Amino acid sequence: MIDVCRLSTMASIQKTNVARLLDAAGIGYELIPYEYDLEDLSATHVAAELGEDIEQVFKTLVLKGDRNGYFVCVIPGNFQVDLKLAARISGNKNCEMLHMKDLLPTTGYVRGACSPIGMKKKFPTFIHESALLYDFIYISAGIHGLQVKISPNDLISYVQAAIYPL
Repeated sequence: MIDVCRLSTMASIQKTNVARLLDAAGIGYELIPYEYDLEDLSATHVAAELGEDIEQVFKTLVLKGDRNGYFVCVIPGNFQVDLKLAARISGNKNCEMLHMKDLLPTTGYVRGACSPIGMKKKFPTFIHESALLYDFIYISAGIHGLQVKISPNDLISYVQAAIYPL
C-alpha cells in the first residue's frame, strides 16, 4: 500500500510552522524530507533514511517535573534520557516522560514529529552537549517525513536552551 502522505512530502516540501518561525527569526536552515514509516518513528530509522550518523539526528523529548512542570530535552537519537539527571538540571526532584496521549494537547506535536521549535508554550529546554561537536544537527520540522538541518548554536540561541550532559 502506498502512503499518500509520504509521496506528497517527497514531491513538494511543505513549509511547517517550524520553518516559518526560523524564517521570521532570520535563522538559516534546510528542510530535508525523508520517507517515514508510522510503524517505526525511531531516530534510528530517520538517520538511516537521511544517510546520516545517528549522533547527529536529535530527538525531542517532553518531560514533566514534580516541581517545575514541563520541560524539553533534545538528545542524540541513540541516547536514552537519564531521568534523575534531567530532574536535577531542570530543578525538579523527580520527572517522568510526558504520556503520549498528552503530547499533542501540550505541545501541538504528535509522536515522532515533536520539535523543540514552535510548541504551544515555551518550555525550558535542555540540549545535549554533543550537539556542539557538529556544524549542523537534524531535528524534527514538526511533521512526519521532514527534518530541519540547523546549526546547533542557532537552535540553542533560538530556543534559549541550556547545554547539559543529558
